[in-house]
Amino acid sequence: MLFLILSVICSVTVGVIFKISRRYQASATQIVACNYVFALALCYLFFSPDLTVLDTSSPWGILIPLGILLPVVFLFLATSIKYMGIVKTDAAQRLSLIISVLGAWFFFAEQFNTLKLTALLLAFPAILLILNKPTENKENKWIYPALVLIGFGVIDILFKQIALISGLPFTTSLFVLFTISLIIMILFNSYELLLKKVKMDYKSMIFGGLVGVFNFGNILFYLKAHQAFAKNPSTVFAGMNMGVIVIGSLVGIYIFKEKVNKYNVIGLCLALVAIVFIVASQ
Repeated sequence: MLFLILSVICSVTVGVIFKISRRYQASATQIVACNYVFALALCYLFFSPDLTVLDTSSPWGILIPLGILLPVVFLFLATSIKYMGIVKTDAAQRLSLIISVLGAWFFFAEQFNTLKLTALLLAFPAILLILNKPTENKENKWIYPALVLIGFGVIDILFKQIALISGLPFTTSLFVLFTISLIIMILFNSYELLLKKVKMDYKSMIFGGLVGVFNFGNILFYLKAHQAFAKNPSTVFAGMNMGVIVIGSLVGIYIFKEKVNKYNVIGLCLALVAIVFIVASQ
């Protein structure tokens, strides 16, 4: 249970760091780039991935698109937190489970039962209620949490496809994905530095290092939690998603004083119920 709690804390902390970085006008692209430098280094030190198994038969058709999508969605995450706050962004990220469920139906031929259908019926109004605009919020950039929801859902489906491929350890896949993501962010930052004349900011590097440590910690403790609950994966699944929504919401509301209305609260409650039904249906 300790690993699961640590994973939830690391996940919420990433959002908190992005929230704080806004006060210092730090560059989101530089933060995400530095994040992958640290995540890549920690992945190599802790997992010692076997790179000799990589060859032309490796699933590059999945690894490359996923490696590109990871940093792009991370930028959407940072932008969503900037405009919409931690509460709605974390909720949108966790509601991406709905896309994962639909992917399981369409791509992996998984059968739906009453609980899953009920979860879907609850999830869609939950999304609308969570993204409902509080009257105090002058910048209702709802498109960003929507992109976070879709992006993380697609990422989850691609991760499941990689998990089904035998002969390639997950730790090696993770190292490759971090490498591709870092290359993408180097290109992003090169464009900003050379063409848009954006300057390198040491504050962004510091925030990026912190995000990288906690992003890696989230993945490391999540994997260890699955090992600890090898016979009960739904425990990890439920605990992670409900934990992030609840703790993320509490942090956003009480620490950062984010404005929420009664519709947002109802939406968060519906989201929790939907996630419980999804887990119960497994």
